[in-house]
Amino acid sequence: MDAEVIVVGAGPAGLMLAGELRLAGTGVTVLERLGEPSGESRGLGLAIRTMEVFDQRGLLPRFGPLETGNFGHFAGLFLDFGVLDSVHESAKTVPQSQTESVLEKWAFDLGADVRRGTEVVGLRQHADHVEVVVRGSGGTQRLNARYLVGCDGGRSTVRKLGGFDFPGKSSTRELFLADVRGIDVRPRMIGEQVPGGMVMAARMPNGDTRLVMSEHGKPPRPRTEPLGYPEVADTWRRLTGDDISGGEPVWFNAFGNAARQVTEYRRGRILLAGDAAHVHLAAGGQGMNTSVQDAVNLGWKLAAVVRGRNTEDLLDSYHDERHPVGRRVLVNTEAQGHLILSGAETGSLRAVLAELTELPEVRRHLAAMVSGLEIRYDVGGGGHPLLGRRLPHWELTTPDGRTDTTALLHEARGVLLDLRDNPVLRERAAGWSDRIDIVTCGPVSGEDTTAVLVRPDGHVAWAAPGSHHDLTSALTRWFGEPRSH
Repeated sequence: MDAEVIVVGAGPAGLMLAGELRLAGTGVTVLERLGEPSGESRGLGLAIRTMEVFDQRGLLPRFGPLETGNFGHFAGLFLDFGVLDSVHESAKTVPQSQTESVLEKWAFDLGADVRRGTEVVGLRQHADHVEVVVRGSGGTQRLNARYLVGCDGGRSTVRKLGGFDFPGKSSTRELFLADVRGIDVRPRMIGEQVPGGMVMAARMPNGDTRLVMSEHGKPPRPRTEPLGYPEVADTWRRLTGDDISGGEPVWFNAFGNAARQVTEYRRGRILLAGDAAHVHLAAGGQGMNTSVQDAVNLGWKLAAVVRGRNTEDLLDSYHDERHPVGRRVLVNTEAQGHLILSGAETGSLRAVLAELTELPEVRRHLAAMVSGLEIRYDVGGGGHPLLGRRLPHWELTTPDGRTDTTALLHEARGVLLDLRDNPVLRERAAGWSDRIDIVTCGPVSGEDTTAVLVRPDGHVAWAAPGSHHDLTSALTRWFGEPRSH
């Protein structure tokens, strides 16, 4: 094998996955078509769950000072994320280019092999490996890996060559996004309606202005040439009356409101993550949030299979858990798209929704949905309210001093929290101590929970009291057979 795992695409999903695999000791090669980072930043900011995920890997300090806040929106309607159970706020002004830079440096530090200027042009799946044909500066070559993961975006080559079905809805609208330097336009909230369409404008910390615009009656059209800035400026002038033609475009592109999702996230030894598996209208940064979580869900599972600690059945749980999450994102972004892009005819619907968001239950529901905090996987067992959910941030006191549940996940290992100093519990889990950390600590204030088994992705696999299956079954399902002890 040239690599244990080949990851195609050096965006947030691919780089996060590479880091996760290396934390678990799995060899990974990342293939990226572009010779250099594009500098484009479609995603702007980090959702609350992304902040939690990066924190549980110790990555947040690499970003430097972050501007955070508890405000967000659903189709332009204000939401207060402060009602959610998290120690984090969302970061509002982190460009995707910075996120990719941080993740690439992290993956490189862990030993990932990132090869830029390398394009996948063919692949063939065999019984025990995947053969990948690549083209780069050195010509065409063949690489073999035990598994291949496509993280190569909405136009994924891996998805097409791998024969994945990608049903859904095609774009009905075209939108422009542009970061422009040296212009002075008034701020406009996403979804602001003007007579000819929808506009948004926001000043970024570096002084550039982010613009989003869409004209009514302008369906997507095939583009034989790249979008030019004059077309962007003309569209903004028609919609707002403002002349931005003298501005300096940092970058700009056109995108649509297509909503598609593959029917399966895994076909044998080929898997998909991020935009390669699901595309939707960009609304509230959910695309990158979902892509990062795809990678964190898949990484430890794929590593466990590659290392021979689990059977391939564990990989089926990746599809089972993440496909419904992706579907949920498609539904809520499509709903937001109707409200943002349809114009005056949705005014009454928007007014009713604005009234509903005054209700605390509705605000909490929508905030949890768009922030990624509502997710609950079916891990079996039932009963305990934490099962399948991400473990909250708990401050802990151990015999070795104080720590917290976030710090315990830095190495991407499983964690068994013994909250009542139970030697029988610890002995029962001893056979898995090469894969999980067994931590004895004092009770958590306000919690009746006596023990928790946490997966490397931060989700609870077993908890007591209340789980309907025993600890041994949960350990075997998620971490494989115990070693002799």
